[in-house]
Amino acid sequence: MNLIPRNSLFDFDSVLDNFWAPVNQQRASSEVSFTPRVDVTEHKKNYEINAELPGIEKKDIEVTLENGILTIQAESRQEEKQEEEGRLIRQERRYGKFVRSFNLGTDVKEKDIKAEFKDGVLKLRVPKVEEKAPVSRRIEIH
Repeated sequence: MNLIPRNSLFDFDSVLDNFWAPVNQQRASSEVSFTPRVDVTEHKKNYEINAELPGIEKKDIEVTLENGILTIQAESRQEEKQEEEGRLIRQERRYGKFVRSFNLGTDVKEKDIKAEFKDGVLKLRVPKVEEKAPVSRRIEIH
């Protein structure tokens, strides 16, 4: 499994996002993307991927697998209103989108991947393909 670390020189998406940084700073604060923390742990029989997604609802999370690439996408929509005697005094909205991909390669059982979302944490259990012991046999010389 390969993982491009957060804020890495090789994180091409980050390079593109930051290319127009001065322009992006002029955008409304409602167009904010967020990058939750992700932990990847390797065990003997599986990988475990935990993504912190606070404030995200289960219905707003999408996990896909295509050509060995596991992608986690989430979208946050929060609105807050404060009214006083029927007049709107303050209204704030916050929207954000998160996309993170992992190259699982060929050493995992794609059909057996399990996902669970509880208390703002997405847990993925990715079973490894059982390693085959090298077969050795004697070849007769004629």
